[in-house]
Amino acid sequence: MLFYDSVGPNPQVVRVFMAERGIELPKTTIDLRAGENRQPAYMAKNPAGQMPCLELDDGSVIAEITVICEYLDETTPGLSLIGANAQERAETRMWVRRIDLGIIEPLANGFRFSQGLKLFQNRIHCIPQAADDLKATAQEKLTWLNGQMDGKTWICGNRFTLADIFLYCFLKFGAAVGQPLNPDNTNITAWFDRVAARPSTAA
Repeated sequence: MLFYDSVGPNPQVVRVFMAERGIELPKTTIDLRAGENRQPAYMAKNPAGQMPCLELDDGSVIAEITVICEYLDETTPGLSLIGANAQERAETRMWVRRIDLGIIEPLANGFRFSQGLKLFQNRIHCIPQAADDLKATAQEKLTWLNGQMDGKTWICGNRFTLADIFLYCFLKFGAAVGQPLNPDNTNITAWFDRVAARPSTAA
């Protein structure tokens, strides 16, 4: 297999996931800032033009970070970061979806439509006037999640999962692009520090 890597929080999710699982794959780096991901050679592999993707041994390509992580989780030995049974997997996927739709999508688009506008305005349809509201939506959902984290070590209770990796990578990115953690959300800030202390987050 070959992992197509780049800068940004999306590829980092997969790198941290692989580090947690002890998975090592050959990588090639795509120059996202220069728009290499929108050139024909890469688009032939991932027509969505997004990063990252995973090329399998038979030449087929898997994209979308949660899908890549689930594929690796299912096809490599070791402790699952999705779940050991149907109930655990359902819980992880529930939180991943809530985090994705409620926090990550508005956070990322808030960036793309404001600080990242110069990079993205010729690549996707941008709505600059929506940026502040999207950022506010992400913060509102984080405050809601803060309440859900009472008494929990990780998002799925005592299980460290893809949900933790997913949220951590994007909150770290958000803090670097003008969307810092609200210190009033003490459960989230304590959780963030616990994740940051894991060696895998250096990936």
